Amino acid sequence: MDRMTKSLALFSAVRMENIIPSFFVYGEPDRPLELGFLHVETVMARANIHLGQVKAHKHDRMVQITFWTGGNGSYFIEDQRLDFLAPAVSFVPSGVVHGFNVDPLVSDAIVVSIADSLLPSIAAQTTLPLDRPVMVRGQGATALWDRLGRTMRLIFEEYAEGSGRADKIIPPLAAAALTQIARLASDAPILAQSPQKQLAAQLRRLIDQHFRENWPIERYVSTLGTTPHLLAKAGHTAFGQGVKDMIAERRLLEAKRLLLFTIRSLEDIAYEVGFKDAAYFSRFFRARTGIPPSEWRRQNASGEHGMG
Repeated sequence: MDRMTKSLALFSAVRMENIIPSFFVYGEPDRPLELGFLHVETVMARANIHLGQVKAHKHDRMVQITFWTGGNGSYFIEDQRLDFLAPAVSFVPSGVVHGFNVDPLVSDAIVVSIADSLLPSIAAQTTLPLDRPVMVRGQGATALWDRLGRTMRLIFEEYAEGSGRADKIIPPLAAAALTQIARLASDAPILAQSPQKQLAAQLRRLIDQHFRENWPIERYVSTLGTTPHLLAKAGHTAFGQGVKDMIAERRLLEAKRLLLFTIRSLEDIAYEVGFKDAAYFSRFFRARTGIPPSEWRRQNASGEHGMG
């Protein structure tokens, strides 16, 4: 059995055992992300952990752009094996299972990890759909690849420099990179997603639209034309959360945005995110963060946010 075949077998075995790990970044336990979290590094910065063979895993709260600058190998997205020769690029939404097998002596890539909390602002600036995976392997004009390469290296340099403005500079650069990927992908086949992952993506979009309205779970179920069991299973499989927790996390995210970027009162913010009572909102916020919303605002109002 050659190395590529063995890697695919290991990838499939991990999936069949239903023990797919969710990581923060590869090899590190999952954890809550700061508002607007960003992380940029090379694949081979973690070569001592994976040795070029990254097993099946997912990220429940962030998306990733992976731009292969050298080498070749196989990239796995869900149940598909995609052999590539650099340059190649992938975009993987949160909850999507992926991994790869490359020669660590000749291969490397720039990986940009972006918290889901940043996606609404980035989505408004790019033409690439951000709810499904895509990988482009070689097709497209050389000039487009060169442009994407320059953008990705600029993102890497800005992050590595660690300036206080990197969290302002990188999101629009990431939006530009995603649009460049969309141009390269115009002739590439869209990667298929399982019905379960499609349902999870539809659920997340619906929660984004209606989390303020206190929809009961039954309404999400009926709107999506599914069953409570299938919807719960889709949420847990894709994002590691049930429907109630997904709604609560979306409310918490919106509350943090309003606390951080506006001067609105707690009563106004509570109402905006779907609570009729400010005291109940404060209990909800403290239960999920460990501190009251007023204290969270005080601690975070003057600090730097989001850079990992």
